[in-house]
Amino acid sequence: MKKPAMWWVGLVLGFGVLTIATSAVFVRLCLESGGRAGAGFSLVLAVLRLAIASLLCVPLWKGVKRSGASRQAWKWAIAAGFCLAVHFSLWITSLSYTSIAAATTLVTTNPLWVALILWVWQGKRPTQLTVLGILIALTGGIMIAFGGDSATPTGSVSLLGNALALMGAWSASLYLILGQKAQQEGLGLGHYIASVYTLAALCLFPIPFLLGVPYTGYSIDFYLYVALMAILPQLMGHTSLNWSVRWISPTTVALAILCEPIGATWLGYVIFAEVPTPLVFAGAVILLLGVALAIWGEGKRS
Repeated sequence: MKKPAMWWVGLVLGFGVLTIATSAVFVRLCLESGGRAGAGFSLVLAVLRLAIASLLCVPLWKGVKRSGASRQAWKWAIAAGFCLAVHFSLWITSLSYTSIAAATTLVTTNPLWVALILWVWQGKRPTQLTVLGILIALTGGIMIAFGGDSATPTGSVSLLGNALALMGAWSASLYLILGQKAQQEGLGLGHYIASVYTLAALCLFPIPFLLGVPYTGYSIDFYLYVALMAILPQLMGHTSLNWSVRWISPTTVALAILCEPIGATWLGYVIFAEVPTPLVFAGAVILLLGVALAIWGEGKRS
């Protein structure tokens, strides 16, 4: 396939980030309309979101046997699906315990972890400027972690939610890298997203039953919000990222995702009147500056 113009890749990537920014708001709306919170209910949201997206991808399975993808490509895709399942189980659960601003800021620290993973995996040593950016970002992350519960409308333990969001960033970073590997090995975008979304849903499907949380019995509003979450941030947003990472580096895609906390925090303020505490806000600014500095350092090397 001929490589598209960079302006087109940037446009698709920007659209993906904008739609992903709605994810945290839809999760919070589901929590309110469902009248539940916690790990079990968060997994219900993750499974339904992925399952609906998978069903909408059914037409993409046509011709999968003739896709020409290597066996290694499918191995990368399977690993990516597992990482996506871990990512959603951690990040959606984090929104039961911490604010939208804190969760989205921490979960979009992907550029840091992508750079570190590529260093360990491929020997791409980060520059001194990148290391400085990482240290600054970690300082901001600590400020967010101890920013106080007043930023959390649920009144739960924000430190736990922040930790879950951070671990969600780690799994999302692997998901981006593995997705690029799968597509570089010949797996087309349609077959990739169909397999990854389906596998992630199947991985998580039995867990809510084990935790005693049902998939049925909620309000119509709840299922409407889940459907919108599957269509907008999942099918449109994540698919845009998966397409973009085929043509540009995972680090660049991760850097673009840094815009997500801005949109998510603004939506959280408009819809829920959720205002971050000064410490959370300052920590978020410092964290994003650190991440931007780290990526700038990587750009200096190239």
